[in-house]
Amino acid sequence: MKISQKIEQAAKEDRVWWSFEYFPPRTAQGLQNLYERIERMRALGPEFIDITWNAGGRTSDLTSELVKTCQGLIGLETCMHLTCTNMPAEKVDIALKEAKAHGCRNILALRGDPPAGEDEWSAVEGGFNHGIDLVKHIKKNHGDYFDIAVAGFPQDIELPPEEMDREMNYFKEKCDAGASFVFTQMFYDVDVFFKWVAEVRRRGITLPIVPGIAPIQTWNGFIRSTKLSKTTIPQSYLDALEPHKNDDEKVRALGIKLVADMCRKILASEWKIRGLHFYTMNLEKGTKMLLEELNLAPRIETIKPMPWRQSLTPSRRTETIRPIFWANRTKSYLSRTENWDEYPNGRFGDSRSPAYGELDGWGVWIKQTKEQAIELWGHPTSQAEISDLFARFCLGKLRALPWSDEPASSEMKVIGQQLGKINEMGFLTINSQPAVNGARSDDKTHGWGPSNGYVYQKAYLEFFASPSSLNKLLPIISRDPDITYYAINVQGDLRTNNNSEGPNAVTWGVFPGKEIVQPTIVEAVSFMAWKDEAFELGNQWAYMYEPGSEPRKLIKGMMDTWFLVNVVHNNFQDPDAIFKAFFETEGLSSGAVTPTSVGMTIANGLGATLTNGLKKVVDAAEGLGQDIQPVTVA
Repeated sequence: MKISQKIEQAAKEDRVWWSFEYFPPRTAQGLQNLYERIERMRALGPEFIDITWNAGGRTSDLTSELVKTCQGLIGLETCMHLTCTNMPAEKVDIALKEAKAHGCRNILALRGDPPAGEDEWSAVEGGFNHGIDLVKHIKKNHGDYFDIAVAGFPQDIELPPEEMDREMNYFKEKCDAGASFVFTQMFYDVDVFFKWVAEVRRRGITLPIVPGIAPIQTWNGFIRSTKLSKTTIPQSYLDALEPHKNDDEKVRALGIKLVADMCRKILASEWKIRGLHFYTMNLEKGTKMLLEELNLAPRIETIKPMPWRQSLTPSRRTETIRPIFWANRTKSYLSRTENWDEYPNGRFGDSRSPAYGELDGWGVWIKQTKEQAIELWGHPTSQAEISDLFARFCLGKLRALPWSDEPASSEMKVIGQQLGKINEMGFLTINSQPAVNGARSDDKTHGWGPSNGYVYQKAYLEFFASPSSLNKLLPIISRDPDITYYAINVQGDLRTNNNSEGPNAVTWGVFPGKEIVQPTIVEAVSFMAWKDEAFELGNQWAYMYEPGSEPRKLIKGMMDTWFLVNVVHNNFQDPDAIFKAFFETEGLSSGAVTPTSVGMTIANGLGATLTNGLKKVVDAAEGLGQDIQPVTVA
């Protein structure tokens, strides 16, 4: 069924409706669990869902498969994104043919972002330059079969008058080319949205407008997504949320109230908007809480052949028995067997989580413009100059790196001197955490989570290292039984001394009335997925400089040949232990820097099957190789 027909019917009934957006996860297990999450969220009553199309089309097959499953198996009306990026006309036609075969009658036509590894957008040979070209192509070849949605950008109303007028003219041309309705980019300033809608209507655009609503999940995620999308944040949001930025539960609870108030204003406005489109980021709780706050979540139980609702993921599809103990606690049962993705504070989440997506669902971009990048990082022409940049950042003397949009955190400053030294030695750190042994959850530096709890973490370092530096470091590390590491280059060659295929929990918390929460882990599949983003950020930095220039050749060469390494020291009671191996490579004593300390036994992490298809993981330095059998991913 066409979405425009659903919107029209809801308008006749004066009924509020809502829809959800999902993106294709990056790992096979994440995909399996996304199917289960969509199945659960189906009970929240979305009018339809939509599935994104990755920049460059790298997950296009997965998008098509998701559309097929959601349409045919889960039974949800689905809108498929389609972009111009890396898509010649014949590929677009194949995607539309598959969508049609799956029963999908709704397409969101977008230009899309530049492909990974390129700093500017350009059309491929035989492709399309703009979203309007894609709209015209679909209309020409498929007539009225598909409802075509286009994107609207409320933030355009704040552009300088001439630029705003130009963008609005482009938008009107795109709408007039054959669009059926409009999805807007996320926004938080309702006044900006209302001004934009007024301008849209003044220009004679009468298509239904569906506002894009982004639940606030965490402080870091909120700040990052608004910066990437250049979305205005009302001061009232900052005043309410920033004091609690280290407590994700509090941020989410307050954020729900703020966003719900915005939604109420939209639904009560003169513009007769009755639908809300939620950008879920593949997470469940924030969207569910927002619907409940708006008193929109349906309370309808679906009858199934079993006394409990069957799930459709491969791991649960044949499930016919559940313990009776949870007969009245279905949500608890499902929650107990879900993955760790509701406290996404750390760099790594469980790769099985559907929220672990294609480069976080936002794509790979450095925040800075070329001019800002050169002002910040200059024109480095030697490894020593680059090492100096990283060291200065860790010491709080440089406000950003390509891998860190924000200045050094208060937690990083606890080990700033040690980080500065190892960066000067050529180990370029992009992520770290000190060992913490029982800090209170309200601790200004290390605290997170609910009140009256205690948090713990193992020391962790993530850095780039040249092959020669790595070959010096690994034999020393291998002598310490408390250290585990992974090292990988851009080609995917992985080295490790880890004897376990399961995740290693590096952060955990103990809170009143809760099971132990383990929000941050390190494991091979997640690391394999993250490395693409880490190296791509380095490439984006290189592309800030002119082709053939010394800085570009230097940085690109490092990304092509160096290793990305993570090191965990599993003795969280010794805050300095992780640095000893690094200083030993230069004959330094770890006592040369100020010790740190902030202690209890770690809770065991949940096991995970390694599904990255690796045939072998080799520790080249010590010959401590371990075979990991490949798992075929359908």
